[in-house]
Parts: sequence; C-alpha cells; structure tokens
Amino acid sequence: MVTMKGLMLSKDELVKCENAIEEAIVKVVEMSRTNGAIVALSGGIDSSLVATLATRVVDVYGLILPDPSTSDPDDVQDAEDLAKSLGIDYEVIDIGGILKAIYAARPKLGPRECKIAYANVKPRVRMVMNYFAANLDGRVVLGTGNKTELLMGYFTKYGDGGVDMLPIGDLYKTRVWQMARHVGVPEKIIKKPPSAGLWKGQTDEEEMGIRYELLDKVLYGVFDLGLTYEEVEKATGVDDATFTRIMERVRDNEHKRNMPPIVDIEAALRGRQS
Repeated sequence: MVTMKGLMLSKDELVKCENAIEEAIVKVVEMSRTNGAIVALSGGIDSSLVATLATRVVDVYGLILPDPSTSDPDDVQDAEDLAKSLGIDYEVIDIGGILKAIYAARPKLGPRECKIAYANVKPRVRMVMNYFAANLDGRVVLGTGNKTELLMGYFTKYGDGGVDMLPIGDLYKTRVWQMARHVGVPEKIIKKPPSAGLWKGQTDEEEMGIRYELLDKVLYGVFDLGLTYEEVEKATGVDDATFTRIMERVRDNEHKRNMPPIVDIEAALRGRQS
C-alpha cells in the first residue's frame, strides 16, 4: 500500500543513506583526482543538505549566485549563514549583469512571450560559473537535484542538470525533508516553500500543479513498488487526469535524464555493405 510511512525512512535507514551519500562524494572526488567540491548555495533545502553532507567528508567551496531582479535577499542571507555555520569558504557573485547581456542579444522576444526560455538562462549561467570555479580550483561540481525533480524533469538541461554528481538524486523530496532534519539543516530553511527562484513568487508546487506529498506517493508507488494506476489511486486518492499528467511529464522529460543520442554510423555502414 502506498503511504507516507512507506516513504519515510527509519533512523537506521537515515544513517545508512547518510553514510552512502558521504562515501559516494569521497569516491567521486578521489576518482577525479580533484581538491574538493563546488556547491551552489541557494538558501533552499536541497543545496543546504548537499553542502552539509559534503562538508563532512571533502573540502567544499560555496557559490551564491543571486539575480537581484528575482532572488529573495532572505535566501541569499540564509545561504551565507549556512556557509558560515558549516565553516566553508564561499563567495557571492551577482549574475544580473551577465543575464542582461544575454537577454540583450535577442531583443525581439521578451520574457512575457518566452518566460521559460528567459528563466532557464539563470541556471545555465550558474552552471557556467560553477564550472569556471571548479576548473580554477580543481574541484568537482555537486548537483542538488532530488529524485522527485529528476523524474519530473523539473530542472534545466545543461543548467542545474549540468553537474558531476547528484548526491541526493535518489532521495524523494519527502525524504530530503527528513534527511535535512536528521543532519541538522536549519529549520528555517527546511520550512521554506520549495522554489527554483526562476521568477518572483515562483514555487515548485504551484508550477508543477501538485503538492510534493501527493506527487511523491504516486512516484514511489509506480517506480519503487511497481503498482498499477488502480492500486495507486486506491491508496492515494489521485484522480486519473493527475496520474496521467504525472506519467506524461516523466515520459516527456526522459531526454533530460539521458546523454544526447549518437547516430550509430558503424551500424549504418554494416547495413550498406549487406
């Protein structure tokens, strides 16, 4: 049966997940022969959890990359406070000027006509800044996406999806909240409405049209328990239209989770010869 209890981790399971994530971060850094990790701090729960776990096992440098036109000053302050509490070096870089320069290159269509296109520039600029810092310092870039976002495609291709590792990529948002409390992420950050900060007032749940609590139940039931729609509907009360919309979004965003396709030229040549 799909219940929040099935999603929730026991204390022992939390410790196991915590250890597994930390060990994986160490392995990635060691295999890449780098000096540590870059984590982009947004002031939100996902980046705060990744930074907290990574700081325990590798040297972490934090980047706070606000766009003054949309970033909440409280989020910037929370990110700085977290970095200070973790004892990591960090810097705040205003990306507003970079965004304006990019936007000016295509003045014919504005943010009203192409809202998503304009919004996606922000995480892509942040990706460039993350890798610039990583290359300069000899570090890997740790991503902050969770399992719910990855399945739903709720991330920007070659933006926040452009990373070397996703430490919490197999944790549903429900479990991210639980893990964050387990490792001591400030309650102020945990209680914030999840937001990608793409525009003022934007929230994840409003944009996706569903609360994480229900969304996680559906995804967990389908992908972890292998239940049918009828079984998921019975356990969660989700209606057919919502279930279909979730599954379609998962399917439509498959390309974001895969490497770009490569044409198999050798197969084509073999076919020509035959």
